[in-house]
Amino acid sequence: MIIGYARVSTDDQNLDAQTDALQAAGAERIFADKISGSMRKRPELDKLLDQVRPGDVVVVAKYDRLARSLRDLLDIVEAIKDQGAGFRSLAEDIDTTTPAGRLVFHVFAS
Repeated sequence: MIIGYARVSTDDQNLDAQTDALQAAGAERIFADKISGSMRKRPELDKLLDQVRPGDVVVVAKYDRLARSLRDLLDIVEAIKDQGAGFRSLAEDIDTTTPAGRLVFHVFAS
């Protein structure tokens, strides 16, 4: 299953552009938070991480919607990987479900 995650920092901001991109990428379910990325507790992200299963792919419109720091991004993607799932970021063209995508992610992360 393709699972999307979207986030905006304030209630005043709109999730539509992100959710449209995620739906276009085939997301069957989308989790969305309206909370600052600097907050470690994001209820919808926590639900996503609890529900992701082997073979799933977690997709974001841009990696900064998932994490505000490289360390957080690496930790979250590692948690996704530990559950047997993949990660895709549409804007950065990162896809850890392919060998080339894993290489790009590792280069990006170093």
